[in-house]
Amino acid sequence: MTILKIELINPEARTLLENLAKLDLIRIQEVEETPQQFSALLLKLRLQEAEAPTLEEITEEVEEVRHQMQQKNG
Repeated sequence: MTILKIELINPEARTLLENLAKLDLIRIQEVEETPQQFSALLLKLRLQEAEAPTLEEITEEVEEVRHQMQQKNG
């Protein structure tokens, strides 16, 4: 048996999965993530990044996106 974690981007995909479950091809089991799991995921992602952006770089990017959105929305 293989266990996969799937993120549903389109809510309609859930219907497809439920249909597969009705055919006994898959089993759906919802699992809530704990804060510890989230922290572990963040740590793993940070370790994979050779040069993580600084707080200043993140702030600049956010400000740039905000500025673009303000120009777009008038």
